[in-house]
Amino acid sequence: MIETISHQLKNKIKLKIFYAIQATGNGHISRAMELLPHLEQYGTVDIFLSGANSSLVLDAQVKYRSNGLSLFYNCAGGLDYWKIMKGYQPFKLKKEIQELPVEKYDLVINDFDYITAAACAKKKVSSVQFGHQGSFQSSKTPRPENKSSVGEWLLKNYARANHYIGLHFEKYDEFIFHPVIKKEMLGAEPINKNYITVYLPSYCEPQLGVIFHAFKEFRFQIFSRETTQAKTSGNIQFIPVDRSLFNQSLIHSTGIITGGGFETPAEAIHLGKKIISIPIRGQYEQICNAAALEKLGVTCLKSIDENFSSIFYNWIEGKNSVCIDYSKTIPEALEYLFVLNEKMKANKEEAELVFE
Repeated sequence: MIETISHQLKNKIKLKIFYAIQATGNGHISRAMELLPHLEQYGTVDIFLSGANSSLVLDAQVKYRSNGLSLFYNCAGGLDYWKIMKGYQPFKLKKEIQELPVEKYDLVINDFDYITAAACAKKKVSSVQFGHQGSFQSSKTPRPENKSSVGEWLLKNYARANHYIGLHFEKYDEFIFHPVIKKEMLGAEPINKNYITVYLPSYCEPQLGVIFHAFKEFRFQIFSRETTQAKTSGNIQFIPVDRSLFNQSLIHSTGIITGGGFETPAEAIHLGKKIISIPIRGQYEQICNAAALEKLGVTCLKSIDENFSSIFYNWIEGKNSVCIDYSKTIPEALEYLFVLNEKMKANKEEAELVFE
């Protein structure tokens, strides 16, 4: 049934699709690169890239660009609030909201961008929020024991839409699907070459060196936003953030130590790799992700402190890892999206007839 409906929709008149991608962090861009070829089967896709703190380059033509509202990190595992506030330009944002031509499109897909959400609200254009943050519209999605009222409000209201398609580690609700995994991961045969991959974007090279030089009997491949050329320091190889290099590192690793983001732990789960997740301090979404990971049996820490050494050794010696097949997400989620768009279109036409 799914293949039949998808085939029918693809062969209809091609849609004009507006796709807003949040460029704070690498996860949104990574997901977009996987979705784009599939979206283009339904029509022409114009991309709006919003944000200024991604280490990955979007390998596609970008029609609209904005620095948007971006998060920045310090070197101690937390947010850099001063740098975040310096990047806030309210008058520029207002102008961009007014000028963004969302009304010219048949379908607006928003991966958690404020400017797009505000433009759609201002111009009364329907939109669909498609991404991880959409899953937090459901009360069934895991939260930490101590909820943040501000964090909850932001997750639910930062990029408001008419409809939501969420992605998460498990299908907690009917509109929530499994993560989108890179094709390189889907076709990979994971093996263990006895090193640990590290991706902790809220820590800097010197801090990471101090932390992991202490475990001299283990090898680490550390991906750092500060590293411009690969280099070796004792038991550590520092590597620039690069999509292909990171994919190969994770596929051949023993496990990964990473933040509380979504895409990287999801890929590790798909590959059956061991995970330590350390959410960025003050990032409520990542704290929620850790709550979900803990339910799956993943080791999650609030910070790297004096207990990290004993936790690390217990983790590395343990045999437990989580493995879930995430290979069917794209066809399932896009089927849901385009059937939903047909319903939105029918409802709009019906409403216009009523007012004629």
